[in-house]
Amino acid sequence: MTIRRIHPSLQPRARRWLAEILAGAFVLVTALATTQGRAAEVPLEAAMATVFTVHSADDADTFLGSAFLWGAAGEVAVTNAHVVKEAAEVRLRDAAGHEEIATVLARDPVRDVAVLQVEPGRSGLTPSTAKLGLGAEVWALGAPLGIEFSVTEGMISALNRQVDPAAPVLMLQHDAAVNPGSSGGPLVDDTGALVGMNSQIADGSRMFVGIAYAIPAAELARIVDGLIAETLAPVPALGLRARPVDRQLAEVLGVAPTGLLVDEVEAGGLAERAGLMAGDILLAVGGRALDHAGDLPFALEAAQPAGQADLAVMRTGRMLLLPLSLEVEEAAPTLREVSGGVPQKVTSYTLAALGLTLDAAGVITDVTVNSPANFAGLAAGDRILAVNGQPVEPGDLAAVTLDAAALFLLENSAGTRHVLLDPYGQGTGLRAIGGANVLDPDVVVF
Repeated sequence: MTIRRIHPSLQPRARRWLAEILAGAFVLVTALATTQGRAAEVPLEAAMATVFTVHSADDADTFLGSAFLWGAAGEVAVTNAHVVKEAAEVRLRDAAGHEEIATVLARDPVRDVAVLQVEPGRSGLTPSTAKLGLGAEVWALGAPLGIEFSVTEGMISALNRQVDPAAPVLMLQHDAAVNPGSSGGPLVDDTGALVGMNSQIADGSRMFVGIAYAIPAAELARIVDGLIAETLAPVPALGLRARPVDRQLAEVLGVAPTGLLVDEVEAGGLAERAGLMAGDILLAVGGRALDHAGDLPFALEAAQPAGQADLAVMRTGRMLLLPLSLEVEEAAPTLREVSGGVPQKVTSYTLAALGLTLDAAGVITDVTVNSPANFAGLAAGDRILAVNGQPVEPGDLAAVTLDAAALFLLENSAGTRHVLLDPYGQGTGLRAIGGANVLDPDVVVF
């Protein structure tokens, strides 16, 4: 082998050429990486622009969870039913700081989806057309623990998980970190297209443990469209408690390990009207075998269009076929509707009516348990100095009446503090311990 050496006079020039080539390659690689990074960032930023934080529509402005604009037209937003609960309206806030009051158009508490009417004129998320498999990258957007407009990355861990055996929904399992507050936020792919809606965390701990569940986009589309068109029938409540017939139960009862053992039948419910009894083994609904507990809601959903289904039941060794009606009945009128009476709201409260006992110096000597004052955080030993920023003399406190929330300035041995007392609040405040609110989220120590 012949080795050719570079003439000494040419070595510096060769080194410069090599340095220039390496520098150029570095610039090219850096540019490509930056371009790819920006390409990945842009879809996530666009997706985040569709995300809302959800708050109560009252003055408390309580943080409830997340939501996002739905569909290209963006005429509605979607979230979880457990986020809005029974509220008729909620306050939505986007990443740009825009706020609006949204009406809750429809909700399905079993499938855990709610639809909100929002201001038009913006584009929302559309379902991904990609076929996602195990290991596919996904991003969870929302407000975990109230930390607004956060994004976390993960991958699809499993497909078609039924998390709630009473709900006919198969979830996507993924490991993008979600926490309380993430509920109702979108799960998207690398193009920013919708993969699902984050809904639950595994194991009931309420904190992320590496397993999260999202309603798949295709299933979500079916539910949302059905709620908007009012064509989605609610999952019927049978009035039934049952458990799977596992191998141990099957051995004891001398039956095959399949079906559901009925524990209890609610009086007047659909199950009782069909003739089901405690001790029955429910084997099939409408010809669909119940191999697992989660098969029951899917069988009921499939039978709903017909309005009825036959229940295959084993009772003390005999096979029975019981007809189950799935017709939705009109709700019985309430006492208020029958009587025509409307409850009257109390127009104002004295401090005594709110649970406070005061001495002549304006010091609280007792607070009634479970009273508005107790839930607000007022405690024995507090002296009332001012109400709504206005100093108040002890002798004038007996005449104070509240017809709305009021801000009290209090003083005790630990110092002074403010407490908001709402006569018409929901009683969800923090109780006072040792004369101070515990973990009051509105108070920051500087």
